Amino acid sequence: MDGSENRHIARDSLFVMADLRLEGVDGEHRIKVRNLSSGGMMGEGLVRVSRGTSVHVNVRNIGWIAGSIAWVQDNRFGVAFAEEIDPREARSPLGDGAATGAAARPVIFDSTLGGAIRKI
Repeated sequence: MDGSENRHIARDSLFVMADLRLEGVDGEHRIKVRNLSSGGMMGEGLVRVSRGTSVHVNVRNIGWIAGSIAWVQDNRFGVAFAEEIDPREARSPLGDGAATGAAARPVIFDSTLGGAIRKI
């Protein structure tokens, strides 16, 4: 499969952060997921990858997905997944629907200031 055979697959443009593991290399790399489909994704980051490299990507609400690098251009690259996923899950609220981001930060009570302060 040369990559052009998958161009008909619907892709969702989005921006989420993910972790990338390269086979045979210790550690994880933080990357941006620019688009996601059931069969793959486009990632962006300061990680050197080459076509054909086996990888695992940890996408929010989906978990670790096995795949391989399909193409590389500058700091962007395509990942072809070994198995199809449901890309809509990445857009769902995290976990059980609890607040995320700024709303999830703990509130700290500071008696010297006379009230609650949100830690940012």
